[in-house]
Amino acid sequence: MQNKMPEIPIHDIKALVEIQEYSFYYLLALIVLALVILGAIIYMIIRYIKLKNAFNIRKEHSKILHDINFKDAKQSAYDITYYGATFKDDSQKHHEMYENMIDRLAIYKYKKSVEAMDEEVKAYVDLYRGMIDV
Repeated sequence: MQNKMPEIPIHDIKALVEIQEYSFYYLLALIVLALVILGAIIYMIIRYIKLKNAFNIRKEHSKILHDINFKDAKQSAYDITYYGATFKDDSQKHHEMYENMIDRLAIYKYKKSVEAMDEEVKAYVDLYRGMIDV
């Protein structure tokens, strides 16, 4: 004989309820945010390094202009004309000075042989070199 208990409905115990758990999605969002921030930092570091090592044409032309030797007047006149053109549009004064200097250098260009460069022309070139701001 088995002792059977009658089934009595229990009203105090509720059925299992599914609880929405979002912590996995929060973790994924946090990982994605961290990756985006890390990517931005890496991009900014690479960009800074590239800009730091970038070729600056104005700086190079300024250095070449300051290193010009007046021993070969014809080549010096061509070099000053070519490299000085980089800075002629900096201001109205630069443009006027460049045009004045080019007019004075014209006698040293377009000829087979030329005499040594005049001290006045050298002074104009030195003045123009002094005006350059890189």
